[in-house]
Amino acid sequence: MPATLHELSKEAVKMLGGKDLKPVKSLSDATKFHEFNILQKNPQSWFWEPREDIPTGFSLLKILEPGVSDPETVESVPVPIRDTVVQKVNADVGVKIGVEGHVSGEFAQSSGYDIMVRGISIPEPNLESLQNRRLKDPEPTFLKNCRINGDNLYVVTEAFELIKDTTLEDSSSVGFRGKLTIPYSNKGQVQGEWQKERKRTMTVPKGTVVAYRRKQLVIKNKSCAILLSTNAKRKTFEDVRKQSLCRTLVLTSDLMRCEAAELSIGLLVILFLGKVEEPFHQDFKCLEKEVSEQTRLLAELSKDVQDVVFYSILPMLGDREALYDLMDMLELDQLGHMDGPGGAILDKLRQDSRPLLVNPKKLFLYLLQALAVLSDIQLYLLAQSMEKRILLQQRELVKSILQPNFKYPWSIPFTLQPELLAPLQGEGLAITYSLLEECGLKMELNNPRSTWDLEAKMPMSALYGTLSLLQQLAEA
Repeated sequence: MPATLHELSKEAVKMLGGKDLKPVKSLSDATKFHEFNILQKNPQSWFWEPREDIPTGFSLLKILEPGVSDPETVESVPVPIRDTVVQKVNADVGVKIGVEGHVSGEFAQSSGYDIMVRGISIPEPNLESLQNRRLKDPEPTFLKNCRINGDNLYVVTEAFELIKDTTLEDSSSVGFRGKLTIPYSNKGQVQGEWQKERKRTMTVPKGTVVAYRRKQLVIKNKSCAILLSTNAKRKTFEDVRKQSLCRTLVLTSDLMRCEAAELSIGLLVILFLGKVEEPFHQDFKCLEKEVSEQTRLLAELSKDVQDVVFYSILPMLGDREALYDLMDMLELDQLGHMDGPGGAILDKLRQDSRPLLVNPKKLFLYLLQALAVLSDIQLYLLAQSMEKRILLQQRELVKSILQPNFKYPWSIPFTLQPELLAPLQGEGLAITYSLLEECGLKMELNNPRSTWDLEAKMPMSALYGTLSLLQQLAEA
């Protein structure tokens, strides 16, 4: 059986089904994903979402004014989920490279799970009683902090929990035995065997949430609303949206402010009147400004720091879990011990005690959140792009696609510019086309034409941001 809650949760999500069902990662937080619990995300960008939901420890019902009956929940019948896997591999290999002989080996692994879960949900009709409910006065402190940080908040509307204590375990064994003849050696022959066994166990208590669904919370004029559509995208704190319009112009480690001097008086008037013609997230200029500002701030870090990040990120592109572990450290504002390349970045941050206007942890988190949007194939292709030094050319090509198509919510044909394709001949062009295909665009190597797809917007935006920051690191 999977020996961690996260492994079990991912398997349970597959068995339960539903694209908006999410696994719980940590046992220590598993009791904070029950119905009505509030979750938060701290997006570093307006244009792509962070990977994980972070529990706040607060229930929505505890921050609303009393006096209205709370919505009723519905409990499903218990659902059994079982799976068993047994693997056994035997091999007998002849060896003839400086030595002669044969080696035989055996690998065995057994895993599986047998759990019983029940779902507790808030049906959408019952959520109506929460719409436009007033918040308690004064506003809870944690809400004030979320407002300042620009966090998005969500409410758990369905939770699947274990109905009995469960022990998770998996076991594996690997062994080799063989005989080798070593030419020109007094020892002649060497024979022996090697065996290793591993068993992991973990007890998960009754009531632990393994999977959940959530809906976004919107707070405006001291009232709350829950977005019933999973496709709706809005900011939780809409009354500070205009103040956060130029969010990327962060000039200190903790405070955000717009460089109003760069905005025309006419634009400011439009903003304050609330008559912006296009929503912020549909304006490519805003994405470009956000990414440019993050790139400028990154350039202010020392060359030594930038070099460490560039050469540490490169091997991590083949290890998504290492990227996630580093992201967790930075999201929790921790600089604890970590092995591998991620540890090198944390060590460098600890050593660099100079007072900075720029918070490097937030800059690196911005890059990591963009990388988390991309697929494993794209991360592999990015590593190749870094080694081939074609990031700049790729960024300009991605920009040429995003700029004219960014605002369109429908499919529209476009043609890649020949002058941007010219520097990417051969393998570089194949790598770049594969990056675009993984975003959801249909690309053919011998055809510069394609069709814009709305689903490609977020991964393309994340790719544009990633290429821009990695290019800056490469130039340092």
